[in-house]
Amino acid sequence: MWQIDWIDGFREPKLAPDPDYPDGVDLRPVPVNHIGATCKFALPYPAKRCGQYVIKCHTCGTTAAVTTAGRRDDPRSLELACARMR
Repeated sequence: MWQIDWIDGFREPKLAPDPDYPDGVDLRPVPVNHIGATCKFALPYPAKRCGQYVIKCHTCGTTAAVTTAGRRDDPRSLELACARMR
């Protein structure tokens, strides 16, 4: 259902990872008062280096892009609102 492509930025990270997130970050860019359907899925973690994931749902057409830095504080999961339920 989800297609996840990683686009390599061909750069290594320049900053140290955020010590508050030693095991990655769970992203949820869904409004707190959202009552519709959502999908949560794992992202390849950690990314190889700086770049971005481009995510597309083949069911509802939702698309998203998430940046990576190739560090321990990279995103490890993403939860998105379903475009059919907005």
